[in-house]
Amino acid sequence: MKEKNFTGIPKELQPWEGFSRNNQAIKISVDKRRYGKNVTIIEGFDPKSEDIDEIAKKLKRRVASGGTVKEGKIIELQGDHREPVKKLLDDMGFKTEVI
Repeated sequence: MKEKNFTGIPKELQPWEGFSRNNQAIKISVDKRRYGKNVTIIEGFDPKSEDIDEIAKKLKRRVASGGTVKEGKIIELQGDHREPVKKLLDDMGFKTEVI
C-alpha cells in the first residue's frame, strides 16, 4: 500500500527524515533463561519508522548467532552480545544504552 504524502514535499527533502534514529533510545540488556542460557534483548525501536526484521537480520549475521523478533519491536539474540551489538547499532546511527 502506498503512503500518502499530505505535505507535497518530496520524501527525500522532508526535514524529519533521518532524525528518528538519533531520537530513539535503544536499550541493550542480557537475560538469563532456562538451563543457564543467556539472551541479548534489544528494545526501543519505533516499528513505524524502522524495518526491525532487517535490523535483526544484520545483527544476527554480525554476531553469528540465532535470534528472533518479538511483538514486532523487540529483538532477541542467543548469547551475550552486548558490546558487538552496541557498536553496530552506534554505527547505524542509533543512540544506545547498555543495561
